[in-house]
Amino acid sequence: MAPPPLLPLLLLLAPLLSTAAPPTTTTTLPLYRHLPRVAEADAHHHPLSRLAAASLARASHLRRPGRHAGGSAAAPARVAATALYPHSYGGYAFTASLGTPPQRLPVLLDTGSHLTWVPCTSRYQCRNCSAAPVPAFHPKNSSSSRLVGCRSPSCLWVHSPAHLADCRRAPACTGANCTAAVCPPYAVVYGSGSTAGLLIADTLRAPGRTVRNFVVGCSLVSVHQPPSGLAGFGRGAPSVPAQLGLTKFSYCLLSRRFDDNAAVSGQLVLGGGGKDDGMQYVPLVRSAGDREPYNVYYYLALTGITVGGKSVRLPERAFAAGAGGGGGAIVDSGTTFTYLDPTVFQPVAAAVIAAVGGRYNRSKDVEEGLGLRPCFALPPGAKSMELPELSLHFKGGAEMRLPLENYFVVAGRAPSAAAAAASPGAAEAICLAVVTDISVGGAGGGPAIILGSFQQQNYYVEYDLAKERLGFRRQPCAASS
Repeated sequence: MAPPPLLPLLLLLAPLLSTAAPPTTTTTLPLYRHLPRVAEADAHHHPLSRLAAASLARASHLRRPGRHAGGSAAAPARVAATALYPHSYGGYAFTASLGTPPQRLPVLLDTGSHLTWVPCTSRYQCRNCSAAPVPAFHPKNSSSSRLVGCRSPSCLWVHSPAHLADCRRAPACTGANCTAAVCPPYAVVYGSGSTAGLLIADTLRAPGRTVRNFVVGCSLVSVHQPPSGLAGFGRGAPSVPAQLGLTKFSYCLLSRRFDDNAAVSGQLVLGGGGKDDGMQYVPLVRSAGDREPYNVYYYLALTGITVGGKSVRLPERAFAAGAGGGGGAIVDSGTTFTYLDPTVFQPVAAAVIAAVGGRYNRSKDVEEGLGLRPCFALPPGAKSMELPELSLHFKGGAEMRLPLENYFVVAGRAPSAAAAAASPGAAEAICLAVVTDISVGGAGGGPAIILGSFQQQNYYVEYDLAKERLGFRRQPCAASS
Protein backbone atom coordinates (compact mmCIF):
# COMPACT_ATOMS: atom_id res chain seq x y z
CA MET A 1 0.00 0.00 0.00
CA ALA A 2 1.81 3.13 -1.21
CA PRO A 3 1.41 6.38 0.74
CA PRO A 4 -0.38 9.26 -1.05
CA PRO A 5 1.80 11.90 -2.79
CA LEU A 6 3.36 14.32 -0.34
CA LEU A 7 4.87 17.06 -2.50
CA PRO A 8 2.02 19.56 -2.06
CA LEU A 9 2.41 19.27 1.69
CA LEU A 10 6.18 19.13 2.17
CA LEU A 11 8.15 22.12 3.36
CA LEU A 12 11.73 23.14 2.74
CA LEU A 13 14.23 20.37 3.35
CA ALA A 14 16.93 21.06 5.90
CA PRO A 15 19.41 18.92 7.78
CA LEU A 16 18.46 18.22 11.35
CA LEU A 17 20.03 20.45 13.92
CA SER A 18 21.23 19.01 17.19
CA THR A 19 18.45 18.90 19.76
CA ALA A 20 19.02 21.29 22.61
CA ALA A 21 19.27 19.66 26.01
CA PRO A 22 15.97 20.06 27.87
CA PRO A 23 15.87 21.96 31.13
CA THR A 24 16.16 19.91 34.28
CA THR A 25 12.53 20.16 35.21
CA THR A 26 9.63 17.91 36.03
CA THR A 27 6.61 18.08 33.76
CA THR A 28 3.28 16.54 34.77
CA LEU A 29 0.62 15.88 32.13
CA PRO A 30 -2.94 14.53 32.54
CA LEU A 31 -3.21 10.91 31.38
CA TYR A 32 -6.69 9.88 30.25
CA ARG A 33 -8.38 6.66 29.29
CA HIS A 34 -8.66 6.82 25.50
CA LEU A 35 -12.10 5.57 24.48
CA PRO A 36 -12.78 5.63 20.73
CA ARG A 37 -16.35 4.90 19.77
CA VAL A 38 -17.19 1.29 18.96
CA ALA A 39 -18.59 0.78 15.47
CA GLU A 40 -22.29 -0.12 15.52
CA ALA A 41 -21.60 -3.40 13.68
CA ASP A 42 -19.23 -4.48 16.47
CA ALA A 43 -21.27 -3.27 19.44
CA HIS A 44 -22.85 -6.70 19.98
CA HIS A 45 -19.51 -8.15 21.10
CA HIS A 46 -19.04 -8.36 24.87
CA PRO A 47 -16.60 -5.62 26.05
CA LEU A 48 -14.40 -8.19 27.82
CA SER A 49 -14.27 -10.32 24.68
CA ARG A 50 -13.03 -7.30 22.74
CA LEU A 51 -10.45 -6.55 25.42
CA ALA A 52 -9.20 -10.13 25.55
CA ALA A 53 -8.89 -10.38 21.75
CA ALA A 54 -7.14 -7.03 21.50
CA SER A 55 -4.74 -7.91 24.34
CA LEU A 56 -3.85 -11.14 22.60
CA ALA A 57 -3.28 -9.33 19.29
CA ARG A 58 -1.02 -6.85 21.06
CA ALA A 59 0.91 -9.68 22.74
CA SER A 60 1.32 -11.38 19.37
CA HIS A 61 2.90 -8.20 18.00
CA LEU A 62 5.29 -7.78 20.93
CA ARG A 63 6.39 -11.41 20.72
CA ARG A 64 6.59 -11.68 16.92
CA PRO A 65 6.62 -8.09 15.66
CA GLY A 66 6.76 -6.76 12.13
CA ARG A 67 9.81 -4.76 11.19
CA HIS A 68 10.16 -1.20 9.97
CA ALA A 69 10.33 -1.21 6.18
CA GLY A 70 10.77 1.17 3.30
CA GLY A 71 8.29 1.81 0.53
CA SER A 72 4.76 0.61 1.05
CA ALA A 73 3.28 -0.76 4.23
CA ALA A 74 3.49 -4.50 4.66
CA ALA A 75 0.24 -6.42 4.91
CA PRO A 76 -0.85 -6.84 8.52
CA ALA A 77 -0.55 -10.26 10.11
CA ARG A 78 -3.63 -12.45 10.41
CA VAL A 79 -4.21 -11.36 13.98
CA ALA A 80 -4.88 -7.89 12.58
CA ALA A 81 -8.36 -9.14 11.74
CA THR A 82 -9.13 -8.24 15.35
CA ALA A 83 -10.86 -4.88 15.06
CA LEU A 84 -9.70 -1.91 17.08
CA TYR A 85 -11.93 -1.36 20.09
CA PRO A 86 -11.78 0.84 23.17
CA HIS A 87 -8.67 0.07 25.24
CA SER A 88 -7.20 -2.20 22.60
CA TYR A 89 -4.00 -0.21 22.69
CA GLY A 90 -3.96 0.11 26.44
CA GLY A 91 -6.08 3.22 26.20
CA TYR A 92 -4.00 5.78 28.12
CA ALA A 93 -3.45 9.00 26.21
CA PHE A 94 -2.03 12.46 26.81
CA THR A 95 -2.01 15.62 24.72
CA ALA A 96 1.14 16.55 22.80
CA SER A 97 1.78 20.04 21.40
CA LEU A 98 3.69 19.81 18.12
CA GLY A 99 4.71 22.51 15.67
CA THR A 100 4.81 26.32 15.48
CA PRO A 101 2.23 27.48 16.39
CA PRO A 102 1.50 24.40 18.50
CA GLN A 103 -1.06 21.88 17.29
CA ARG A 104 -2.55 19.80 20.11
CA LEU A 105 -2.86 16.08 19.40
CA PRO A 106 -3.87 13.08 21.53
CA VAL A 107 -1.19 10.37 21.59
CA LEU A 108 -1.27 6.99 23.29
CA LEU A 109 1.42 6.17 25.83
CA ASP A 110 3.27 3.04 24.66
CA THR A 111 6.25 1.63 26.56
CA GLY A 112 6.45 -1.32 24.13
CA SER A 113 7.62 0.70 21.11
CA HIS A 114 9.99 3.58 20.46
CA LEU A 115 8.81 5.39 17.31
CA THR A 116 6.36 8.25 17.86
CA TRP A 117 3.89 8.94 15.05
CA VAL A 118 0.82 11.08 14.49
CA PRO A 119 -1.95 11.11 11.84
CA CYS A 120 -0.71 13.64 9.32
CA THR A 121 -2.30 16.04 6.81
CA SER A 122 -5.91 16.35 5.69
CA ARG A 123 -5.29 13.40 3.34
CA TYR A 124 -4.68 10.93 6.18
CA GLN A 125 -6.48 7.63 5.57
CA CYS A 126 -7.24 5.04 8.23
CA ARG A 127 -8.79 1.82 6.99
CA ASN A 128 -10.81 -0.48 9.23
CA CYS A 129 -10.46 2.00 12.06
CA SER A 130 -12.78 3.55 14.63
CA ALA A 131 -15.52 5.81 13.28
CA ALA A 132 -14.39 8.59 15.64
CA PRO A 133 -12.90 11.77 14.11
CA VAL A 134 -9.10 11.67 13.83
CA PRO A 135 -7.21 14.84 14.85
CA ALA A 136 -4.39 15.22 12.31
CA PHE A 137 -1.16 17.20 12.32
CA HIS A 138 -0.70 19.63 9.42
CA PRO A 139 3.00 20.23 8.61
CA LYS A 140 2.20 23.03 6.17
CA ASN A 141 0.72 25.01 9.07
CA SER A 142 3.92 24.74 11.12
CA SER A 143 6.82 27.09 10.37
CA SER A 144 9.25 24.78 12.19
CA SER A 145 8.36 21.53 10.38
CA ARG A 146 11.06 19.91 8.25
CA LEU A 147 11.41 16.62 6.43
CA VAL A 148 14.10 14.30 7.72
CA GLY A 149 16.77 13.65 5.10
CA CYS A 150 18.22 10.26 4.25
CA ARG A 151 21.64 11.43 5.44
CA SER A 152 20.28 12.16 8.91
CA PRO A 153 21.11 9.61 11.63
CA SER A 154 17.39 9.62 12.43
CA CYS A 155 16.62 7.96 9.10
CA LEU A 156 18.53 4.90 10.35
CA TRP A 157 15.85 4.49 13.03
CA VAL A 158 13.50 3.09 10.38
CA HIS A 159 15.85 1.92 7.61
CA SER A 160 19.00 -0.16 7.30
CA PRO A 161 22.22 1.42 5.96
CA ALA A 162 21.96 -0.81 2.89
CA HIS A 163 18.46 0.46 2.13
CA LEU A 164 19.72 4.07 2.27
CA ALA A 165 22.88 3.55 0.20
CA ASP A 166 21.48 4.86 -3.09
CA CYS A 167 19.70 7.77 -1.43
CA ARG A 168 22.86 8.86 0.37
CA ARG A 169 24.87 8.78 -2.86
CA ALA A 170 22.38 11.06 -4.63
CA PRO A 171 23.57 14.66 -5.28
CA ALA A 172 22.50 17.14 -2.63
CA CYS A 173 19.74 19.55 -3.61
CA THR A 174 17.59 22.25 -2.04
CA GLY A 175 14.22 23.80 -2.65
CA ALA A 176 10.58 23.05 -1.98
CA ASN A 177 10.37 20.48 -4.80
CA CYS A 178 13.56 18.60 -3.92
CA THR A 179 12.85 15.04 -2.77
CA ALA A 180 16.06 13.26 -3.82
CA ALA A 181 17.53 13.27 -0.31
CA VAL A 182 14.33 12.68 1.70
CA CYS A 183 14.34 9.76 4.12
CA PRO A 184 12.25 7.06 2.38
CA PRO A 185 8.76 6.30 3.69
CA TYR A 186 8.55 4.11 6.77
CA ALA A 187 6.04 1.36 7.44
CA VAL A 188 5.46 -0.12 10.87
CA VAL A 189 3.44 -3.31 11.32
CA TYR A 190 1.66 -3.81 14.64
CA GLY A 191 -0.30 -6.74 16.00
CA SER A 192 -3.46 -4.73 15.34
CA GLY A 193 -2.53 -3.25 11.98
CA SER A 194 0.04 -0.93 10.43
CA THR A 195 0.94 2.68 9.72
CA ALA A 196 3.09 4.34 7.03
CA GLY A 197 4.41 7.81 6.22
CA LEU A 198 7.49 10.05 6.33
CA LEU A 199 9.72 11.19 9.17
CA ILE A 200 9.60 14.88 10.01
CA ALA A 201 11.33 17.02 12.61
CA ASP A 202 9.41 19.72 14.47
CA THR A 203 9.21 21.50 17.80
CA LEU A 204 7.62 19.61 20.68
CA ARG A 205 6.32 21.62 23.61
CA ALA A 206 5.24 20.65 27.11
CA PRO A 207 4.94 22.78 30.27
CA GLY A 208 8.48 23.89 31.07
CA ARG A 209 9.97 22.16 28.01
CA THR A 210 10.63 23.08 24.39
CA VAL A 211 12.44 20.51 22.25
CA ARG A 212 13.38 21.53 18.72
CA ASN A 213 13.86 19.02 15.94
CA PHE A 214 11.87 16.30 17.70
CA VAL A 215 11.61 13.49 15.15
CA VAL A 216 8.15 12.05 14.66
CA GLY A 217 6.44 9.90 12.07
CA CYS A 218 4.04 11.80 9.83
CA SER A 219 1.65 8.93 9.02
CA LEU A 220 -0.48 9.18 5.91
CA VAL A 221 -1.99 5.69 5.80
CA SER A 222 -2.94 3.39 8.68
CA VAL A 223 -4.82 0.12 9.07
CA HIS A 224 -6.59 -0.91 12.30
CA GLN A 225 -5.13 1.95 14.34
CA PRO A 226 -6.67 4.12 17.08
CA PRO A 227 -8.04 7.60 16.24
CA SER A 228 -4.88 9.23 17.62
CA GLY A 229 -1.13 9.09 17.40
CA LEU A 230 1.25 6.96 19.41
CA ALA A 231 4.07 8.11 21.70
CA GLY A 232 6.90 5.58 21.90
CA PHE A 233 8.31 5.39 25.45
CA GLY A 234 10.33 2.19 24.95
CA ARG A 235 14.11 1.98 24.92
CA GLY A 236 16.13 3.39 22.04
CA ALA A 237 17.11 6.62 20.31
CA PRO A 238 13.72 7.32 18.64
CA SER A 239 11.82 7.19 21.95
CA VAL A 240 10.31 10.17 23.72
CA PRO A 241 12.56 9.74 26.81
CA ALA A 242 15.71 9.58 24.63
CA GLN A 243 14.82 12.59 22.48
CA LEU A 244 13.86 14.62 25.56
CA GLY A 245 16.99 13.57 27.41
CA LEU A 246 14.99 12.08 30.30
CA THR A 247 16.64 9.93 32.94
CA LYS A 248 13.28 9.16 34.55
CA PHE A 249 9.58 9.13 33.73
CA SER A 250 6.55 7.91 35.65
CA TYR A 251 2.86 7.32 35.26
CA CYS A 252 -0.17 6.57 37.38
CA LEU A 253 -2.81 4.62 35.45
CA LEU A 254 -6.39 5.53 36.19
CA SER A 255 -8.74 2.78 37.36
CA ARG A 256 -11.15 1.46 34.73
CA ARG A 257 -14.04 2.41 36.98
CA PHE A 258 -13.56 5.95 35.63
CA ASP A 259 -13.89 4.91 31.97
CA ASP A 260 -17.05 6.97 31.56
CA ASN A 261 -15.81 10.04 33.46
CA ALA A 262 -13.81 12.37 31.22
CA ALA A 263 -13.25 14.81 34.09
CA VAL A 264 -10.95 12.39 35.92
CA SER A 265 -7.41 11.59 34.80
CA GLY A 266 -4.23 9.84 35.85
CA GLN A 267 -0.85 11.44 35.29
CA LEU A 268 2.31 11.17 33.23
CA VAL A 269 5.43 12.67 34.79
CA LEU A 270 8.41 13.55 32.60
CA GLY A 271 11.57 13.84 34.66
CA GLY A 272 12.34 13.28 38.32
CA GLY A 273 11.04 14.93 41.42
CA GLY A 274 8.75 12.16 42.69
CA LYS A 275 8.91 11.01 46.29
CA ASP A 276 10.35 7.58 47.04
CA ASP A 277 7.95 7.03 49.95
CA GLY A 278 6.59 3.50 49.84
CA MET A 279 8.29 2.70 46.52
CA GLN A 280 9.60 -0.77 45.81
CA TYR A 281 12.26 -1.13 43.11
CA VAL A 282 12.90 -3.89 40.60
CA PRO A 283 16.04 -4.15 38.46
CA LEU A 284 15.45 -3.55 34.76
CA VAL A 285 17.27 -6.14 32.68
CA ARG A 286 17.77 -6.75 28.98
CA SER A 287 17.23 -9.75 26.76
CA ALA A 288 20.38 -11.84 26.39
CA GLY A 289 20.72 -11.16 22.68
CA ASP A 290 19.90 -7.44 23.06
CA ARG A 291 18.66 -7.36 19.46
CA GLU A 292 15.70 -5.68 17.82
CA PRO A 293 12.89 -5.55 18.66
CA TYR A 294 13.46 -7.03 22.10
CA ASN A 295 16.03 -4.37 23.05
CA VAL A 296 13.14 -1.86 23.01
CA TYR A 297 11.29 -3.61 25.88
CA TYR A 298 11.63 -3.08 29.62
CA TYR A 299 12.41 -6.52 31.05
CA LEU A 300 11.86 -7.13 34.76
CA ALA A 301 13.95 -9.34 37.05
CA LEU A 302 11.05 -11.62 38.03
CA THR A 303 11.81 -14.38 40.53
CA GLY A 304 8.42 -15.96 41.13
CA ILE A 305 4.61 -15.87 41.22
CA THR A 306 2.52 -16.91 44.21
CA VAL A 307 -1.18 -17.76 44.24
CA GLY A 308 -2.89 -17.88 47.61
CA GLY A 309 0.52 -17.55 49.28
CA LYS A 310 1.90 -20.66 47.56
CA SER A 311 4.71 -20.49 45.04
CA VAL A 312 3.82 -21.59 41.50
CA ARG A 313 6.35 -23.81 39.79
CA LEU A 314 7.27 -22.04 36.56
CA PRO A 315 9.64 -22.85 33.69
CA GLU A 316 12.99 -21.08 33.54
CA ARG A 317 11.87 -19.03 30.53
CA ALA A 318 9.44 -17.14 32.78
CA PHE A 319 12.38 -15.45 34.51
CA ALA A 320 14.93 -14.61 31.82
CA ALA A 321 15.05 -14.05 28.07
CA GLY A 322 17.39 -16.23 26.07
CA ALA A 323 19.81 -15.16 23.36
CA GLY A 324 17.07 -15.51 20.75
CA GLY A 325 14.73 -13.16 22.62
CA GLY A 326 12.40 -15.88 23.89
CA GLY A 327 11.25 -15.75 27.50
CA GLY A 328 11.45 -13.20 30.28
CA ALA A 329 8.91 -10.73 31.68
CA ILE A 330 8.29 -7.21 30.37
CA VAL A 331 6.09 -4.34 31.51
CA ASP A 332 3.92 -2.70 28.82
CA SER A 333 1.48 0.19 29.02
CA GLY A 334 -0.03 -0.72 25.66
CA THR A 335 -1.27 -4.21 26.56
CA THR A 336 -4.54 -4.27 28.51
CA PHE A 337 -4.78 -7.75 30.10
CA THR A 338 -1.52 -9.38 31.17
CA TYR A 339 -0.30 -12.05 28.77
CA LEU A 340 1.22 -15.37 29.93
CA ASP A 341 2.55 -17.79 27.35
CA PRO A 342 1.13 -21.34 27.61
CA THR A 343 4.05 -22.70 29.63
CA VAL A 344 3.44 -20.04 32.29
CA PHE A 345 -0.32 -19.70 32.05
CA GLN A 346 -1.12 -23.36 32.59
CA PRO A 347 0.54 -23.70 36.03
CA VAL A 348 -0.78 -20.29 37.16
CA ALA A 349 -4.36 -21.09 36.10
CA ALA A 350 -4.09 -24.52 37.72
CA ALA A 351 -2.93 -22.88 40.96
CA VAL A 352 -5.91 -20.50 40.90
CA ILE A 353 -8.33 -23.39 40.34
CA ALA A 354 -6.70 -25.41 43.13
CA ALA A 355 -6.84 -22.45 45.53
CA VAL A 356 -10.55 -21.97 44.85
CA GLY A 357 -10.84 -25.60 45.89
CA GLY A 358 -14.16 -26.40 44.30
CA ARG A 359 -16.06 -23.75 46.27
CA TYR A 360 -17.40 -22.29 43.02
CA ASN A 361 -18.48 -23.88 39.77
CA ARG A 362 -16.59 -23.13 36.57
CA SER A 363 -18.57 -21.14 34.00
CA LYS A 364 -17.60 -22.80 30.73
CA ASP A 365 -20.06 -20.77 28.62
CA VAL A 366 -18.48 -17.53 29.77
CA GLU A 367 -14.97 -18.87 29.23
CA GLU A 368 -15.76 -19.90 25.67
CA GLY A 369 -17.55 -16.64 24.92
CA LEU A 370 -14.94 -14.27 26.33
CA GLY A 371 -11.62 -16.00 25.76
CA LEU A 372 -10.80 -15.63 29.47
CA ARG A 373 -10.23 -18.51 31.87
CA PRO A 374 -10.78 -19.68 34.48
CA CYS A 375 -14.20 -18.12 35.15
CA PHE A 376 -16.20 -18.94 38.29
CA ALA A 377 -19.97 -18.62 38.73
CA LEU A 378 -21.19 -16.48 41.61
CA PRO A 379 -23.38 -18.65 43.90
CA PRO A 380 -27.08 -17.65 44.00
CA GLY A 381 -27.67 -14.92 46.55
CA ALA A 382 -23.95 -14.38 47.19
CA LYS A 383 -22.61 -10.83 47.14
CA SER A 384 -18.93 -11.70 47.45
CA MET A 385 -16.47 -14.48 46.65
CA GLU A 386 -13.32 -15.75 48.34
CA LEU A 387 -10.62 -15.71 45.70
CA PRO A 388 -6.87 -16.34 46.07
CA GLU A 389 -4.30 -13.57 46.27
CA LEU A 390 -1.94 -13.18 43.31
CA SER A 391 1.55 -11.72 43.80
CA LEU A 392 4.58 -11.12 41.61
CA HIS A 393 8.03 -11.39 43.21
CA PHE A 394 11.17 -9.71 41.94
CA LYS A 395 14.91 -9.75 42.46
CA GLY A 396 15.86 -7.73 45.53
CA GLY A 397 12.71 -8.71 47.45
CA ALA A 398 10.13 -6.41 45.85
CA GLU A 399 6.61 -7.84 45.78
CA MET A 400 3.66 -6.62 43.73
CA ARG A 401 0.68 -7.90 45.70
CA LEU A 402 -2.13 -7.19 43.28
CA PRO A 403 -5.51 -6.06 44.59
CA LEU A 404 -8.33 -8.38 43.55
CA GLU A 405 -9.82 -5.86 41.10
CA ASN A 406 -6.52 -5.85 39.17
CA TYR A 407 -6.63 -9.51 38.20
CA PHE A 408 -10.29 -10.60 38.33
CA VAL A 409 -13.11 -9.05 36.30
CA VAL A 410 -16.87 -9.36 36.67
CA ALA A 411 -18.09 -10.86 33.41
CA GLY A 412 -21.82 -10.64 34.00
CA ARG A 413 -24.27 -13.42 33.28
CA ALA A 414 -23.41 -14.28 29.69
CA PRO A 415 -20.94 -13.19 27.05
CA SER A 416 -23.60 -12.37 24.44
CA ALA A 417 -27.30 -11.71 24.03
CA ALA A 418 -27.73 -15.12 22.37
CA ALA A 419 -26.08 -16.89 25.30
CA ALA A 420 -28.20 -14.95 27.75
CA ALA A 421 -31.35 -16.00 25.89
CA ALA A 422 -30.23 -19.63 25.87
CA SER A 423 -29.46 -19.59 29.62
CA PRO A 424 -31.67 -16.90 31.19
CA GLY A 425 -30.96 -18.17 34.72
CA ALA A 426 -27.19 -18.31 34.34
CA ALA A 427 -25.23 -16.97 37.28
CA GLU A 428 -22.87 -14.04 37.07
CA ALA A 429 -19.25 -15.03 36.55
CA ILE A 430 -15.89 -13.66 37.62
CA CYS A 431 -12.88 -14.32 35.38
CA LEU A 432 -9.10 -14.16 35.69
CA ALA A 433 -8.03 -11.11 33.66
CA VAL A 434 -5.13 -12.82 31.91
CA VAL A 435 -4.83 -13.97 28.29
CA THR A 436 -2.83 -16.67 26.54
CA ASP A 437 -2.58 -18.21 23.08
CA ILE A 438 -3.01 -21.61 24.63
CA SER A 439 -4.79 -23.04 21.59
CA VAL A 440 -1.64 -22.48 19.51
CA GLY A 441 0.52 -24.62 21.80
CA GLY A 442 4.22 -24.34 22.42
CA ALA A 443 6.27 -21.62 24.04
CA GLY A 444 7.29 -19.68 20.95
CA GLY A 445 9.53 -16.61 20.85
CA GLY A 446 9.34 -13.25 22.55
CA PRO A 447 8.50 -12.43 26.17
CA ALA A 448 6.88 -15.16 28.23
CA ILE A 449 5.08 -12.62 30.42
CA ILE A 450 3.72 -9.17 29.46
CA LEU A 451 2.51 -7.19 32.47
CA GLY A 452 -0.41 -5.18 31.10
CA SER A 453 -2.08 -1.92 32.07
CA PHE A 454 -5.08 -3.61 33.73
CA GLN A 455 -2.77 -5.05 36.35
CA GLN A 456 -1.10 -1.63 36.78
CA GLN A 457 -4.30 0.25 37.68
CA ASN A 458 -3.84 2.55 40.67
CA TYR A 459 -0.10 1.97 40.76
CA TYR A 460 2.44 4.75 40.54
CA VAL A 461 5.08 3.28 38.21
CA GLU A 462 8.50 4.91 37.83
CA TYR A 463 11.01 4.11 35.08
CA ASP A 464 14.40 5.14 36.51
CA LEU A 465 16.52 4.92 33.38
CA ALA A 466 19.67 6.25 35.02
CA LYS A 467 19.67 3.52 37.67
CA GLU A 468 18.12 0.87 35.41
CA ARG A 469 15.27 0.08 37.75
CA LEU A 470 11.47 0.19 37.85
CA GLY A 471 9.68 1.43 40.95
CA PHE A 472 6.07 0.94 41.94
CA ARG A 473 3.66 1.64 44.78
CA ARG A 474 -0.10 1.40 45.15
CA GLN A 475 -1.95 4.70 45.30
CA PRO A 476 -5.18 6.22 43.95
CA CYS A 477 -4.48 7.65 40.51
CA ALA A 478 -7.66 9.69 39.99
CA ALA A 479 -7.21 13.45 39.72
CA SER A 480 -9.95 15.87 38.70
CA SER A 481 -9.14 17.93 35.64
